[in-house]
Formats: sequence, C-alpha cells, structure tokens
Amino acid sequence: MPDGAGTWVAGVDGCKAGWVAVIRNLDAPTDLKLIVVPTFEDIVGYTPQLSTIAVDMPIGLPDRMGPGGRGPEKAARKHLGMRQSSVFTVPSRAAVYEDDYVTACDTALATSDPPKKVSKQCFFLFPKIREIDTLMTPELEVRVHEVHPELAFWRLNGEAEMSLPKKVKSRANPAGLDQRRDLLVSKGLPKDFLDQAPPRGCGRDDLLDAAANSLIAERILLGEAEPFPKDFRRDERGLRMAIWA
Repeated sequence: MPDGAGTWVAGVDGCKAGWVAVIRNLDAPTDLKLIVVPTFEDIVGYTPQLSTIAVDMPIGLPDRMGPGGRGPEKAARKHLGMRQSSVFTVPSRAAVYEDDYVTACDTALATSDPPKKVSKQCFFLFPKIREIDTLMTPELEVRVHEVHPELAFWRLNGEAEMSLPKKVKSRANPAGLDQRRDLLVSKGLPKDFLDQAPPRGCGRDDLLDAAANSLIAERILLGEAEPFPKDFRRDERGLRMAIWA
C-alpha cells in the first residue's frame, strides 16, 4: 500500500518533549508509527491526515466550575475504582490561563462553587491544556476527541479498572506497565512496537497511554465509543466536554 493511503487514526499523550502519538492505518494493521512532536498543531496538521485524534488532555473549559469539576471527570471516576485518582479536577478557563500557581489557585477559588484550589499536578498540565484550547473549535471536534488512558484501559479490559497502578510514589511501576502492555497486545498491537525504547522526552507510560488512546480513536471512528457523560454539555465557546471510551 503506498505511503499515506488508508484510514489513519492517532492516540496522543502529552510528554516532556511535547506530544507523543501512536499513529495507525486501520486499512493495514501492521502499518503503525510512533512520533514525538513539539506542538499539538503538528498532530492536527499531520500528513496523511488523521481521521480521528484521541488525545489525553481536557477539552472544553467552563467559565465557572461546580462540585467535583467538569462532567467528564465525574463520569469517568465512577468507573475507575482504585484508579480514579488518575483523573484530575480541571478548574475554570480563567484559572487555566494563569501562569503562576498561587494566582491560579486564587482564580480557581473565585470561579468555583464550592471554592476549590488547583492541584500541582493539574497546574503543570496548564500549558498543554491552553495549547489545545487555543486550537479547538466546534468544527475540529469532528476529528479531535478527549480521552483518558485509564478509562481507555477500563474499556479495553472488559470495563474493569486495571488492578495494578502505573506509578508507585510517582515512579514508574514496571508490573503495572507490563499489565497494560499485555492488554494492548491482546487487542492486536505488536509487542515489539510497545516494547521499543521510547524516544527522548517520552516515557514508557506515555507510549503505552498513546497506544491505548489509538485503540479508542479506532472505536470512535467506527462508532463504537461513547461519551462520558452521555448527556455532555458544552462550554461557553461551544466546545464539547466529554471523555470518550
């Protein structure tokens, strides 16, 4: 098959170097690529064009935040049991656009009910959340969908959360990563592809998360995925707020 022909989807995850993507040709299952690019715009503009992009990053940010955060986080947590702590509460758009942590917390407190600060883990994601937010339009939603790796693994694992964590005390947990790799292999992804040394600025967990997201991208394209929550809402810019799996 000539290079570029086929139906291409991508699973995307943020990493230290920017963004890691597992790109798959659904018309040729052995035709898959691992790329690391500095900007999300590089993914959106990738050639050959990607029919569906499933990215692990919040899309759609309300002006004010209610109890428990956005609907997608609340809906996802209900299914994740021991893994629900992997789903961070995202603050309002105004808080996300703050560069200073203390100021971000102050803005989050002023735009949430009940008032809630920002976790440090979520704050470190702000640059990537902003990067997507500045690009996204309702029209681009046809191709770009928000996903979450642990909800992806839940779906692929027969709707059961993974029994082992990916990280223990902020360090990679090899047993948990092997468990996820084995699940992805059982779904048809090549073991040698998943076991390759990640590119610089990309962790093994980033690679596996992107691979899982690529399987959800396929489900989305085939009409097999569903949004969480099903009755999702849109933010003040008209952007859909839903995690797909």
